[in-house]
Amino acid sequence: MKDNKPPCPKKEYQKVSFELKLMIIDQIQNGQISINYAAKSYNFSRSSIDYWLKKYSTLEQKKRGMSKQDEIKKLKDKIEELEFIKEFQRDYIANLENLSGLDLAKKHLPEALAKEIEKRKRDLLK
Repeated sequence: MKDNKPPCPKKEYQKVSFELKLMIIDQIQNGQISINYAAKSYNFSRSSIDYWLKKYSTLEQKKRGMSKQDEIKKLKDKIEELEFIKEFQRDYIANLENLSGLDLAKKHLPEALAKEIEKRKRDLLK
């Protein structure tokens, strides 16, 4: 017994411009959107987008995509370095203010940083 169901309608082929493909690939590789999000937003299949990624990604883009973990590690190291510099500067300013008796931080620095320096000065005097 055969069901008399109509065949599934095929999705019409949609001509996609080269520029649009490159824009979608770039957004995916820069981490702005995921393949799933691109497929839903632009109404393309994920397999089409995967195919475009393989076909149109340059070697440089592939290297960049594979080094996201390296980039994250580099940024974490930079944050750690900047935190150290901030601590050093905060201590230096607190010591300078304790020695000179001037309140330079309150006049010349953002309020949050001035409060940190004021707290550091109190800690140094203890």
